Amino acid sequence: MGAAEAPALAAAPAAGGGVGGEPLERRVMAAVKASEARGDPPLLRAVEISRLVAGEPGAGVPSADLAGILVSNLCFAHNSPSLWKLLDQAMSSRLLCPLHVLALLTARVLPQRRAQPEAYRLYLELLKGNVTSSSLSLLAGSNRDKITKSIDAALQLSKSYGVSGTDFGHVVILFVLIVITKLIDSVLEDCGISSGMTQDQESVYPIEGPQPMDMDVKGVSAVKQNEQREQLRRRNTVMALEVLHIMAADTKIQAFLRLICLNMPDKFSVLSQRLTLIEAHKMALERLLPTSHKIDDLVMYIWRVSNLDYQPNNKRLVGVLGNLRSSNSMLGQLTGAGRAACWIIFDIYMENAMDGRHLGGISAIEIIKEMSKTAQAINEASWQETFKALWISALRLVQRAREPLEGPIPHLDTRLCMLLALIPLAIAAILKEETDACGAEGNKSLPRRLGLVSSLQDLVQYSGLLVPPSSLVNVANAAASKAAIFRANCKVVGGNPSMIGQSDSSTKAVGNMLHLIVEACISRNLIDTTAYLWPGYVVLPGHSKDTSLPQESPWVNFMQGAPLSDPLKNALIATPASSVAELDKLYHIALNGSEQEKSAAAKIVCGASLVRGWNIQEHVVRMVVKLLSPPLPSDSSLQGSMSHYLSQKSTLNAILLGVSYVDAVHIFSLYGMVPDVAAALMPLCEAFGSMPPPSNHRSTIVDETSVYSVFSCAFLCLLRLWKFYKPPQEYCLAGRGGSVSTGSFDEVPTQPIYIDSFPKLRAWYIQNQACIASTLSGLGNTNPVHQVANKILSMICRKMTKSGVVSGNLSSASSSSVSGSSLSTSDDSYQRPTLPAWEFLEAVPYVLEAVLTACYHGRISSRDMTTSLRDLVDFLPASLAAIVSYFSAEITRGIWKAVPMNGTEWPSPGAALHSIEDEVKEILASAGVQIHSCYPRGVPPMLPLPMAALVSLTITFKLDRSLDYIHGIIGQALENCAGGSSWPSMPIIGALWTQKVRRWHDFIVLSCIRSPFGRDKDAVAQLIQSCFSSFLRSSPSSGSDITASRGVGALMGESITGHQGLHFPMAPGFIYLRTCRTFHDTYFVSEMILRQVIDCSHKLANGWSSNGPPHLKSGRPPLSGAASMASQVAMLGAGLLCVAGGPLLVQVLYEETLPTLLLSAQEQMLEDPGPVASTLQGYAMANMLFFCGSLLWGSEKTSPIMKLSFLSRRPRVVGTHMDFIAGVLDGHILLGCDPGTWKAYVSCFVFLVVKFVPTWLRDIKLDTLKKIAVGLRSWHEHDLALSLLERGGPKTISAVVETLLQ
Repeated sequence: MGAAEAPALAAAPAAGGGVGGEPLERRVMAAVKASEARGDPPLLRAVEISRLVAGEPGAGVPSADLAGILVSNLCFAHNSPSLWKLLDQAMSSRLLCPLHVLALLTARVLPQRRAQPEAYRLYLELLKGNVTSSSLSLLAGSNRDKITKSIDAALQLSKSYGVSGTDFGHVVILFVLIVITKLIDSVLEDCGISSGMTQDQESVYPIEGPQPMDMDVKGVSAVKQNEQREQLRRRNTVMALEVLHIMAADTKIQAFLRLICLNMPDKFSVLSQRLTLIEAHKMALERLLPTSHKIDDLVMYIWRVSNLDYQPNNKRLVGVLGNLRSSNSMLGQLTGAGRAACWIIFDIYMENAMDGRHLGGISAIEIIKEMSKTAQAINEASWQETFKALWISALRLVQRAREPLEGPIPHLDTRLCMLLALIPLAIAAILKEETDACGAEGNKSLPRRLGLVSSLQDLVQYSGLLVPPSSLVNVANAAASKAAIFRANCKVVGGNPSMIGQSDSSTKAVGNMLHLIVEACISRNLIDTTAYLWPGYVVLPGHSKDTSLPQESPWVNFMQGAPLSDPLKNALIATPASSVAELDKLYHIALNGSEQEKSAAAKIVCGASLVRGWNIQEHVVRMVVKLLSPPLPSDSSLQGSMSHYLSQKSTLNAILLGVSYVDAVHIFSLYGMVPDVAAALMPLCEAFGSMPPPSNHRSTIVDETSVYSVFSCAFLCLLRLWKFYKPPQEYCLAGRGGSVSTGSFDEVPTQPIYIDSFPKLRAWYIQNQACIASTLSGLGNTNPVHQVANKILSMICRKMTKSGVVSGNLSSASSSSVSGSSLSTSDDSYQRPTLPAWEFLEAVPYVLEAVLTACYHGRISSRDMTTSLRDLVDFLPASLAAIVSYFSAEITRGIWKAVPMNGTEWPSPGAALHSIEDEVKEILASAGVQIHSCYPRGVPPMLPLPMAALVSLTITFKLDRSLDYIHGIIGQALENCAGGSSWPSMPIIGALWTQKVRRWHDFIVLSCIRSPFGRDKDAVAQLIQSCFSSFLRSSPSSGSDITASRGVGALMGESITGHQGLHFPMAPGFIYLRTCRTFHDTYFVSEMILRQVIDCSHKLANGWSSNGPPHLKSGRPPLSGAASMASQVAMLGAGLLCVAGGPLLVQVLYEETLPTLLLSAQEQMLEDPGPVASTLQGYAMANMLFFCGSLLWGSEKTSPIMKLSFLSRRPRVVGTHMDFIAGVLDGHILLGCDPGTWKAYVSCFVFLVVKFVPTWLRDIKLDTLKKIAVGLRSWHEHDLALSLLERGGPKTISAVVETLLQ
């Protein structure tokens, strides 16, 4: 092959790139030959050539044109040793760019290595001497751009890798990838192993080439020469492996490969395929190559690159703290909370999820899944530890309410739902991710599934947590007996589980919570029935135990075709279904049965199967939502009419009443089905609210199904989910948009449903917002609405004893005045308005304004007003929505006088008021919070008029299960109104309700403890401080076990109730979780939590310093123990902050609270903290900030459902904070904190982000990352600075390359 044919192998650079073109090449080669003839040394030849190149217009050093000329002549027109020496000298003197020359040679020499072994050998020598040095660097300028384009053309980077606009950084790393890949291919093929390249990959297989290099071989025969060249080829293969070994072991090359793995994983897969091929032919390569150990090293080095976990330099990280990620042995040396504290976030989330006042729109399954993955990564724990921590936290959750409070709050069923349904489903999702990634084969031996089995087996030792509540004893015994039967039958058939039947039903066993957990896992195929054979799983009853045999389920009769008689219906309502087949049959009856059967099926599906059918609960939840959306009939004549809704009236009413049950509503929320239920309720409200009631309609609060009753139940349930009745400031803080999105709890919501699609509902919503925003007199007058309001007034005021109290003309100038003649008390003398519910609701605010104003001016008594409001609710229960909304707004405005609750006109709380206030003070004092009395003795308590009217109305309702949809509104409305008022009214409300329902006493007292925190910042500060102090409190009798009665136990409490009522002392963490949504000043909360984290770290540092003399290191525990404890305190702070304010408060922490604290003067943090304390403070702050973000935004790829909620804020929030860090490091922002605190904070925060959430860095600006990297390098954190840039995405590749080549 001649010189003219060389471009066929690789595009040669423009040989005459200067003005001279071809003349330059001729002059260069002429000068080379002349120098060679004179016998000049290579250095003089290089100088002579540099003079020729320097004379060319636009020429620079290093020269792209000269490299092209020399390489094109070497390959292979003038292939001589002297020219190779000249090339080497030109590279050494930087006349040529080594990277450029090596790239040109790679494209030309490798395919010719068999025909040109001498050239291949010299190429390998050049590669060995230059590829791992800093000589690959190239200063920016026009020459670099030209050389970059030449390398791109020679190696066909743009074509092979699809990289457009290739910059210098990309060229370097892709050059390294190509060289390593092609050298591996060369070694494999020279050993007779096919490299397995695809058709679009360029082969390096040797082809016939030009004549061999012109060597001095006089006196050597052709046969001898061929033997020598064959030996050279074999030595070249060994040397190629040696060069590969050198490259793979070099830290710079590893960094280049890691950049490819991080930013171009599909390109790195090409190299991974080669490694797999090497491992497959390892034995053959070891026989052929003498340095076989280098093969193992080569594979190890490159596989190590693909492990993207950042491993810090333990001696450098944050100075004196050493290895902050302490091992398990170090955790045992801690002086505060034990290993359980690493998982405190599980306990915080689960207990917080039990607050029935907060109904979330995201599935707890998704939240637990993401939180588990994040906690597992942050704690660097095994999946066995992670799953075990989940089970332990959920068992603690159940034990905390073994004897639940009586009242309209979620009870034990909801806590059991968390343990026996939501956690197994979350674990199933975690296992599915692993199965999808690894394939279905061998899924029983995958690490996560094995971790689940081990975690369940470990639970046997926690007997105290496994004791079932009294209501679950029989259920647990039945589950244990099932395992005992299986075990007995297994012995009969010789240990073959596949041959086991259920023949012996008389076997009895003692059950506990573990048996229920295992059944929940088996029902979802997480484990199999071999769990029944675990040692110690089956415990037979002793002689003193009376373990009753499980009774036959009524579902057996139902599946056998028994009719739904009343006894069977009641039994099915009380007994949860056990299989999906039973649910399917019930669903078929609910759709296709008779009217009576449909109603019965609806009541059954909303019974025990919904609240206690844990093994099939997710299916029941979906079924209920389907039943709320009745399918349209096939008869087209009914399309578009209301007939299909009316035909389903009884079924819908039964479903709505079942959904309104307090535990049921909360269960829907935990499954993330609130948007779906709301989407199903909106068309029901629109349809039934547009139908008029019958002319003889008198009351809805009776055992009948009417248009008004279905509408009221659907409408109040919708408001309960969406909380339109909140006072203005709370609505602004927690309000939602004007749309909902539907989708299963394990699917991405894809069907947004807007309120604009329902004109009647939208009109009410707009009117309701207007009433909240301004007084009614500011609204426009519409005469038809006033006429309806007059009719309603005539109806509800018919029994008033005073004259002149009913408005006969609300359209007068003063619409709030009440005047006119008295009415007869005869029921037949007035006309009830038989209007559609939407028209009725539109007039209710005007009625309320008239009645309230009349009472204010004394024209009607308080008793008459309460009676009239009750009559209004009896007629249309949905009116309660307007009543609550209107009174809430008026209470918040604070324009009404207070009325005495003296028992004369308004009900009196009596002695119960001071009793409740004393109990509240006692409970809070036990948690470390001191408050003052609001009601001095001897002075009658008072309430604002709207509040007095609302509470007087609410205590008139009976406590009936059928009125749960009303109680669900009024209970939270009263608390919201009390929170929206500056008047301390909650204790009065509690006292009045205690007098009405004495068995709710404990529940009411717990509700009243929220009141002080809404108006007293000092109480909030005391509570936060108490949470941290209880968490750090140690118990001498406690070990480091996960269930130790300290840390988590002291913070969250082991029980809410005791034998004599509420349990004392009350845990501060439990109180915090029940009151944190009443904290109005969330900025204050954020600052207080952060300061507590700093203060605790200061105490930990002082405690470490005082445990031994500084010169005697053995006299005190390692500092890493204090650092680990500070990390756990930071996790606590992150959990408390997230539940108090969610995404908004985390954003405030990132953008305002923490930067402000760092900019503050040192004395505002802690006076003279000392070097150890200041470093530990920075470490704790970094951990808290990181934990808040990771808990909210996840550690890796977050599920689409989570992304829809708040993930979109992350890039801006984190980017803003990183800009702040970069500004300080760049010197543009001056700090006020201790320099040691700042250094520890920045180093630790960057370390945590790089190690655990590197995906965050892709959204950070390149300039910001560069500034932070420069600052880290100034602290000698070179590895951390490099890792930061490496994970910044493709935009940082050039910065990393230039940093490495410096």
